[in-house]
Amino acid sequence: MTTTHAIEIVGLTKSYGETAVLQGVDLGVPAGSVFALLGSNGAGKTTTVRILATLLAADSGSARVNGHDVATEAARVRESISLTGQFAAVDEILTGRENLVLVAQLRRVAEPGRVADDLLARFGLTDAGGRRAGTYSGGMKRRLDIAMSLIGDPAVLFLDEPTTGLDPQSRLEVWRTVQDLAGRGTTVLLTTQYLDEAEHLADRIAILHEGRIIADGTLAELKALLPPTEIEYVEKQPTLEEIFLSIVGHTTPAN
Repeated sequence: MTTTHAIEIVGLTKSYGETAVLQGVDLGVPAGSVFALLGSNGAGKTTTVRILATLLAADSGSARVNGHDVATEAARVRESISLTGQFAAVDEILTGRENLVLVAQLRRVAEPGRVADDLLARFGLTDAGGRRAGTYSGGMKRRLDIAMSLIGDPAVLFLDEPTTGLDPQSRLEVWRTVQDLAGRGTTVLLTTQYLDEAEHLADRIAILHEGRIIADGTLAELKALLPPTEIEYVEKQPTLEEIFLSIVGHTTPAN
């Protein structure tokens, strides 16, 4: 059985002056999956996403998104995708509903008001829909940002470090949102520095290091690269995040 790839990257390179950021990236993202791209700061994660989103030209190599070449069919690629960057791109003067209606009108979808109301309900923002987005918490803004990116039903969603700067509770809200998208068949390419984030959310994980993919597989496949585990009995102490979430009355998502 062959796997249909929503994203295909072959030999991608990109340099800024004499600094080589991508040095021959090869990657395939199965359609309908959540795919995590891990890497430290400067590894090339955002550069990769910007090339896939047609915001940046590669020096060499090729990339296809939803079957379209990012270099020669940029308009078709843009019709197929949405991009949510590291900071929520909401207009804080407008209400949550007005943000959604505005994007729906710009994308020329039918019945923008109904689309906005449906997304507010889907993302648990109905009660806050009439409030200015500037009054939202970090997690609410991020959920609104992702809701805005789904207008027009894009086949592929890029989430570039979506939980950077969020508190633990807001991170969990975003995680639940991504899990819901996965259940609906959206292909999600998630870049993150947080290993627990990839472990909770991703169907497959790739590690980008010094401009190259050095590992790619499911969590089980990546664990198999290490020596067999030794069983030891130790007293487990709760992490500070677990303590915080327990005190405020929230629990972490199930694995």
